[in-house]
Amino acid sequence: MQSISVFEIIKVGIGPSSSHTMGPWNAAENFLRQIRADYRLSDVAEVYVEFFGSLAKTGIGHGTDIAGMLGLSGEDYQKIDTTTINEKIDRIRTEELLYLGGEKTIPFVYGKHLILNMKKSLDFHPNGMIFRAVFADGSELIQDYYSIGGGFIATKNENSMEKSCIRTLYPCHSGRDVLENIKKLGLSSVSDLVFLNEESWRSREETENAALYIWDQICECIYKGVNQEGILPGGLKVSRRAAALNRKLLGDLQYSTQEEWLEYVKSADGTFTTINKWVSCFALAVNEENAGFGRIITAPTNGASGVIPAVLMYAQAFTQHNTKEDIIRFILVAGEIGTLFKKNATISAAMGGCQAEVGVSSAMAAAGLTEIMGGTPAQVLMAAEIAMEHHLGLTCDPVAGLVQIPCIERNSMGAIKAITAANIAIESDPEKARVTLDEVIQSMWETAQSMNDRFKETSEGGLAIAVNVAEC
Repeated sequence: MQSISVFEIIKVGIGPSSSHTMGPWNAAENFLRQIRADYRLSDVAEVYVEFFGSLAKTGIGHGTDIAGMLGLSGEDYQKIDTTTINEKIDRIRTEELLYLGGEKTIPFVYGKHLILNMKKSLDFHPNGMIFRAVFADGSELIQDYYSIGGGFIATKNENSMEKSCIRTLYPCHSGRDVLENIKKLGLSSVSDLVFLNEESWRSREETENAALYIWDQICECIYKGVNQEGILPGGLKVSRRAAALNRKLLGDLQYSTQEEWLEYVKSADGTFTTINKWVSCFALAVNEENAGFGRIITAPTNGASGVIPAVLMYAQAFTQHNTKEDIIRFILVAGEIGTLFKKNATISAAMGGCQAEVGVSSAMAAAGLTEIMGGTPAQVLMAAEIAMEHHLGLTCDPVAGLVQIPCIERNSMGAIKAITAANIAIESDPEKARVTLDEVIQSMWETAQSMNDRFKETSEGGLAIAVNVAEC
């Protein structure tokens, strides 16, 4: 087993879903690269894409079809102006033309060239899709892809995650490995170990800069979210709430910049109720941006993208653990915990339910917070275990296939649980703990395998059925 960089787990993404939006988008871009490598885009006559299983059943609500079209158009989700997405998609559907790879216009009829097949699933993974290019001479290129969580894609023969995996100096494939390496090297913290392993990809300075860039993106996303009014797209008519909560908490205070806003937040009274409301506000802001096709930080998925930002912003605004060094170490440790779940279980809701998304994100945030609060390495792992323990069995049954109900509120709950888990771990003796992080990861994976498929991001069970809303 090879190692995964923390920046493969915590990275820049676009809403509303890492597995259902970013994964198909990455697959479309990969298919274009394959055409360019073996053929010529100018020789392509038509392109077809068919989505199966969970991708089809919740595809409209998750923007899977939009991701497929924009990816085939050569757009980059890390760079695209998100305010232009609707305009670009409307043009494709109205004109029935697609500018393939930004090089050639080809016919593209929605429902013919792009199909959401809700009656069939591919055997390899519930998030399956098949791309097919037909060339002018009648020859074809056909490729299957699978979105395996966190924006990663795979074929039956190749996994995009594995391309960025390498052997680090001190491999950590389990919580036990983490503790043993720290002891062997005489280190005092989990982040010290992560720093050493990240040097397999980049210098320490580059690692620090990458973490601070993530923080900058988090701040920008939260700030956009707390200042954005309106109704979220998709047909459920869900109102954005972060802006109203932000106004209520700030009262008559006026601000014109992100920096001014943050200073006002930091000056808020430190009561439990006020801090609790701010943490919820941070998480709501991010996930409302995610639901609105905004640019967010995938951590480790989009559906759970509000948890880590909310907990890290809490630490910056309301605790003494608010230096740049704290930001860096929080992100490194949170990312490392995410790699353990990725390697030993899943971070895909289609595979494991919401425990694989909000549950994992809560565990990551709890570990990061415990690290900067001065917790021992064993306490850091204990915090992650506690947070996941109380998300076990959490289903993914989004109403109308949208990353809105119950997803947005769940991020607030996951953030609060992470803070609670960190506080419990700091006051506990890990030597007396009866359950380890490795055991809870194993339990999560067993739970995922036993969970009925109706509760794994299909909108076919649970809350999605109880709330009688037509599929959007």
